[in-house]
Amino acid sequence: MKRTLLYTATILALAGSAQAACFADYKAKRDDPLRLHYGVVEVRGECTASAAANELTPRLAQDDWQLLSIEGVFDDAGLEERRESAGAYYLRY
Repeated sequence: MKRTLLYTATILALAGSAQAACFADYKAKRDDPLRLHYGVVEVRGECTASAAANELTPRLAQDDWQLLSIEGVFDDAGLEERRESAGAYYLRY
């Protein structure tokens, strides 16, 4: 019985750690003077645009940026194609 419980707990722990990586690309702004940027961020919670927005808004606000939009969410297969476009804001926040 103990062996079965240990086996089940191990399987559940491995299943939780196997969650795929999630990323979002976004647009943000700063006022006075107006500045815009495009970036890519890792989403630590649920892999949806609304969850990404909820997570990213306070991260950006720490540096006086305002989130304009989440362009989309994707897995790590979409990272490299966005690296050049995001520049300094690639995985910064």
